[in-house]
Amino acid sequence: NMKLGGLGPDYEAIKEKKQKLRLQKEYSRQINEYNMKNIIVVQRLPAKPQVSSVSRQKALEYAKKIPRPKTFITRQSDQEVKEERVLPQAPNGTSLPQIPSLESLWNRHEKEKEVVAAFKSLHIL
Repeated sequence: NMKLGGLGPDYEAIKEKKQKLRLQKEYSRQINEYNMKNIIVVQRLPAKPQVSSVSRQKALEYAKKIPRPKTFITRQSDQEVKEERVLPQAPNGTSLPQIPSLESLWNRHEKEKEVVAAFKSLHIL
């Protein structure tokens, strides 16, 4: 007596699975009720102590002890310092921005002419 596969659903297997699921749900419901009745509410962990202010103070102390990077300040010549001190005044009393010297502008112009000539020789422009 061998049962071969049929064309329709297997109602016996479905009934077994349905019964098994119903028993699992009933068991989980019973366990849940038991736990709700018998388990004492666990006290929450105490709040963290205010450590942030202490750690912040430690961080600030550490930051004070770190050596700062050295900045390189170029010394200006005496002539440039004198030129900066004497700012021309506009008729309404406001000071005008400092104008670069003609020599520095001429040097810049020459350098830029050389760069343009180099670009032209490479046929970039």
